[in-house]
Amino acid sequence: MLSKPKIISYSLGLILGLALAKRSGGSIADFSEVTPEQSAKPSSKFTRVEQPLPLKVGVTLGGLALIGGELWWFLFGKTKAKQ
Repeated sequence: MLSKPKIISYSLGLILGLALAKRSGGSIADFSEVTPEQSAKPSSKFTRVEQPLPLKVGVTLGGLALIGGELWWFLFGKTKAKQ
């Protein structure tokens, strides 16, 4: 069960988030519709860089290894405290 301070902080965060979203003039999920013609033409700000497949696989495997290491460390590591 949530304690009273947690409920208050979660409620305050939700209220502030909604207020800031409304103040900015948009909604939280403000997606504009993109036509196929717009998505086909390149943007002047960003250009798509295609990465080689071995690099994508290596980055993915490295990330999974780091996540697995963290899970092992915190869940299966030694938990005995010294007196």
